[in-house]
Amino acid sequence: MNQIIVDGKAPEKIRLFGLDHLRAVAIGLVFLYHYGRLFPHPDWTNTISIFGWTGVDLFFVLSGYLISAQLFSKIEAQKPISFKSFFIKRFFRIIPAYLLVVALYFMIPFCREREGLAPLWKYLSFMQNFGLDLRSQGTFSHAWSLCIEEQFYLFLPLTLMILLYFKAMKKSRVLLILLFIISFIARICTWQIKVLPFIDNNDSWAYWYKWIYYPTFCRLDGLLVGVTVAAFFKFYPNIKMQLFKYVNIVFWISLLTLILAYFICMDQETFVASIFGFPLVSVGYGLMVIYAICPKTVLFKTSSTVTTTIATLSYSIYLTHKIIIHITQDYFSKFQVEKDSNSMFLICIVTSLLGAMLVNKLVEKPFLKLRGRFVKT
Repeated sequence: MNQIIVDGKAPEKIRLFGLDHLRAVAIGLVFLYHYGRLFPHPDWTNTISIFGWTGVDLFFVLSGYLISAQLFSKIEAQKPISFKSFFIKRFFRIIPAYLLVVALYFMIPFCREREGLAPLWKYLSFMQNFGLDLRSQGTFSHAWSLCIEEQFYLFLPLTLMILLYFKAMKKSRVLLILLFIISFIARICTWQIKVLPFIDNNDSWAYWYKWIYYPTFCRLDGLLVGVTVAAFFKFYPNIKMQLFKYVNIVFWISLLTLILAYFICMDQETFVASIFGFPLVSVGYGLMVIYAICPKTVLFKTSSTVTTTIATLSYSIYLTHKIIIHITQDYFSKFQVEKDSNSMFLICIVTSLLGAMLVNKLVEKPFLKLRGRFVKT
């Protein structure tokens, strides 16, 4: 949910519409990227879908911001962080729909958009993003980002609890900087050792995805940018005031940063894109999040039923869209609808939304209601 405690108000009374808009953009980018990379598609989508992979990075920034903002609010209020409560909330929000999709992939082969699943234990332990080789494990590969988020949900509260125990919260700034540096160095070292030796191979792309794109230690930028934004806003009010004062400049810097990242990452498997593109994308989206949560901006003030609905369905869309696109194209092609046509593209959008609504209604909402019996939301 795009709801956090703001100025002492209860979280359920504040909905950040700006983040709804960004979440809708994020899932739209991911949908276009996978549609353009894995399925027959209209040629005009290529210009947009080439940057669609960054939708995941926007999700990382949003998750980093929202989750850490909730935990920082407890710290500011001098309330203990309940590890049990935190994980019960995450469990009921994430696991039921995820397990449904895992079951579909493993029990109904027709659902698989490609052949080759990673071992079941990797999906259940959220370790699938390590050693993920698309040549043999290309089905449900997009679960890699959920694995990173689950690892983040484990790492962040534990880290904050340790810092609080040792009364070392002021050291968190050093830790954030250190983690940024570690991720940067990890990509350089991994590129040199695991990617460069195979750069002239026909399947060099598989090595790049396996060692650069998927591992957690190479993909910390987005989450860390989100945490940094939340930390600035919660513990450094003067910085927050300055950012809000010049929020229009923040927006234009964000836009220019993302445009620069777009051109740098035209070929995302290059050294420059791998090392510098990831942090540029994350910083650009981090600045856009700042713009989206400033009360003076259009994104904050404008509510939209469309983007709010898409934002609400974004998790279900993310989990199921490959299955639904695959089945939709196979089915409607029997009625002379060309798989790479605009008509098929629109049909796939509709069926993906309908499928997500079904999962949301039958799985997500009931389990969120059940969650209230175990812990206050």
